[in-house]
Amino acid sequence: MSESRLAASEPRHVFGVARSVGGRAWTDRLDSASGLIATAIAQTHGVPDIVARVLAGRGVSVQAAPAFLAPRLRDLLPDPSTLAAMDTAAARLADAVVRRERVAIFGDYDVDGACSAALLADYLRACGVAAEIRIPDRLTEGYGPNVEAMRDFAKSGAALIVTVDCGTAGQVPLEEAARLGVDVVVLDHHGAPEMLPPARAIVNPNRQDDLSGLGHLCAAGIVFVTLVALSRELRRRGFWQPGRSEPDLLAALDLVALATVADVVPLVGLNRAFVRQGLAILRNRRRVGLAALVDAARVETAPECWHLGYCLGPRINAGGRIGDSSLGARLLMTEDPGEAAAIAATLERLNEERRAIEARAVEEAEAEGDRILDGTPEARALVLSSPDWHPGIVGLVAARLKERFGRPVFAFAGREDGTATGSGRSVPGADLGRAVRAAVEAGAAAKGGGHAMAAGATILASELDRFRAALEAELPMRGAETRFEPLDIDAALTAGGATVETVRAVENAGPFGQGQPEPVFAFGGHRVVEARQIGTGHVRAVLRSGDGATLRAIAFRSADKPLGQVLLGSVGQTLHVAGTLCLDRWGGGERVELRICDAARPG
Repeated sequence: MSESRLAASEPRHVFGVARSVGGRAWTDRLDSASGLIATAIAQTHGVPDIVARVLAGRGVSVQAAPAFLAPRLRDLLPDPSTLAAMDTAAARLADAVVRRERVAIFGDYDVDGACSAALLADYLRACGVAAEIRIPDRLTEGYGPNVEAMRDFAKSGAALIVTVDCGTAGQVPLEEAARLGVDVVVLDHHGAPEMLPPARAIVNPNRQDDLSGLGHLCAAGIVFVTLVALSRELRRRGFWQPGRSEPDLLAALDLVALATVADVVPLVGLNRAFVRQGLAILRNRRRVGLAALVDAARVETAPECWHLGYCLGPRINAGGRIGDSSLGARLLMTEDPGEAAAIAATLERLNEERRAIEARAVEEAEAEGDRILDGTPEARALVLSSPDWHPGIVGLVAARLKERFGRPVFAFAGREDGTATGSGRSVPGADLGRAVRAAVEAGAAAKGGGHAMAAGATILASELDRFRAALEAELPMRGAETRFEPLDIDAALTAGGATVETVRAVENAGPFGQGQPEPVFAFGGHRVVEARQIGTGHVRAVLRSGDGATLRAIAFRSADKPLGQVLLGSVGQTLHVAGTLCLDRWGGGERVELRICDAARPG
């Protein structure tokens, strides 16, 4: 712990690293002011210095530190009525419950959509109301409600349609629902146009007239807050009688936590409480479907935050990407262990297929990205397309290329009808969702929208250049000199200082994710005593500090990258390395492991 003070031979350059093997400068996350705050946090609240540095580096004040370390839902959950149209939505849902109306739920095909649909359907089922769920096919229906689905719901006798994780921009489909006399309630979080579609209520903290300040919630978070409002409204109406107890909303936080992490929304405020408490619920294995998925993913330890994003989320998404889009919601709702195991096995197989398809597409896209940037290194965004790419993996391709090229990336899959469907991923400071909405308004895209960090669009394949130009006009300049963001370092450690107790203390400042970056630690002048390739391109290493202490380390998917090549070629030599710390709990024990994200040669 005493080594948590950073050494820098140049101003703010940790260990003097101005350009690492990854092309990044290593900078101290804390400036002088936040360094003083870290000292005050440690002295006032008695937390370890390294934890105080992590807190101060994420903007936590001295006064807010105790609440940040122990986020409680009761303290952070707002009055649902602060959301625009919430009271109307809760009243209409309460009407459906009291009248035993037929309710139809239309969700998105990703993790957030599946969790949102299951969350709402489970609650209605506990109230004695049958709910029909429809998750659209990514290839044939695309994102969001469609006219045919609205007509099908009306034919089946639905009196209320609830769209979750979509619907805010569904002008034409919602007009059709209105024409058919079916009420619609929208529960969404995507960017909203100025003119909202016709609906009984549109609950979306990102609509332009909403002042709730809850725009960081994912759709499942919005559904949860809506169910709090619905429970309150049903209580007001006297619906909860002896023998008819309220559904346990806290038991549903496992779904909210999974959606929050998988949808990569900021882990701030209420979202931190959702994830902290949701993980505790998930570890109890009360939800049959999630327990089966944990087993299928071979998660041998109590699930942690990163398992949600890297193990469970991708498997649920695999159904919507290259298989049956309804599998995720069905898995999350089933109470039959046999059915849960069968669906989880199917999702595991689909995820393996997805990985193979993605790997081929990424290789092609990286080559095309290199070619484009060789000619136009000042490009503000990369827009790529291929008729051979599967529409279900273009978002993953965009995410991988964004990391490599350090700028927004859009990847499109061409279709036989002359259109192309694409997905984009962005970098901090470049609002991709806003840029896509501007492209739609300019006629450069048939439809599209999304968040600052992720977006989707449908265009004519022949107008790829026009779409690219529309994005370039909206996105900030990111020339070659700003291609790579600096790597912010939270603290410097040695192998001997990276103890189990240290890692546990840092974990207590989590969860970490979007908006709350996982702490990165720098290890200066450590000798690489072992480095070898394992698995599918990973590099396993052992580092030794000057006092003889050793630290196990791994660099994922790096064997053919500069980082992996430097590690493999530096056995017996010293390196500066940086990465995140975790506890490897395989086999019941606990060992510290460093996940290397960058390295630099001393001097």
